[in-house]
Amino acid sequence: MSFAAATGANVDEPLKTTAPAVVRAVHILDVIAASSEPVALADLARETGVPKSTLHGLCDTLVKLRLVKRHANGGMTMGSYVMGWANAFLSQTNITEEFRAVWEASQAFAQETVTLSVLDGADVIYLACHNGNRPLGVTFRIGMRLPAPYTATGKAMLSTLAPGEAADLLAGAWPAPLTRASVGTFPALAEEMAQVRRDGYSIDNGQMREGMICFGAPVFDASGERAVAGLAVSFLTNEIDAQTGQRIGRQIRELADQLSVRLGAPSRR
Repeated sequence: MSFAAATGANVDEPLKTTAPAVVRAVHILDVIAASSEPVALADLARETGVPKSTLHGLCDTLVKLRLVKRHANGGMTMGSYVMGWANAFLSQTNITEEFRAVWEASQAFAQETVTLSVLDGADVIYLACHNGNRPLGVTFRIGMRLPAPYTATGKAMLSTLAPGEAADLLAGAWPAPLTRASVGTFPALAEEMAQVRRDGYSIDNGQMREGMICFGAPVFDASGERAVAGLAVSFLTNEIDAQTGQRIGRQIRELADQLSVRLGAPSRR
């Protein structure tokens, strides 16, 4: 996701600011962070639209600040300094500590993959992950970002937004599908969100990864009815029938309720 999209700015218009160099630097970091390979200066120029002369100076500064690492071939990756910010964010977010306490005390999902994520614009970002012993074909990592409409936690959190807010959040370009099953339109997603509100848990049946089914539930604190996070548990699709899925949905809902109470939300029992 671009910085403009994450902040709610119109992606078709330049962000109005008195500090354009900061916006350009964040755009550079976004492009580098999104790439699995070192990014060359020419590629950065094409992706960001920043003139090479200006880009060169910005990158030199980011390298000196250890926000970017320059490799011998000139390609750039994220620098080590950003981990300090990530650790500070996690240390200030006691939800991760409470999640671990609830999960470790629970007898449910001891061998399964359980994740905690928060909503960031139209994406989810994973704050904590316990990867189970079943080979799901995907390994969840702290900091991983995925389109909210395709994930169990994303569907769960979106279902708690005020009327129209979810539609506004997804009013821009619909995210590229991750699988053939990925929900393709907002009306279809709205039906799934209605199911979450009705049953108390969400279902991602192969929308994030084929052959995997995830059950999620929203997590609340004392601030109100808008979810502050989402919990999910993942299985291989061929392990789950309808009755088992209902049981798992109730279990993840119960686990999310326990976490919510620890965060100050009233009991939903």
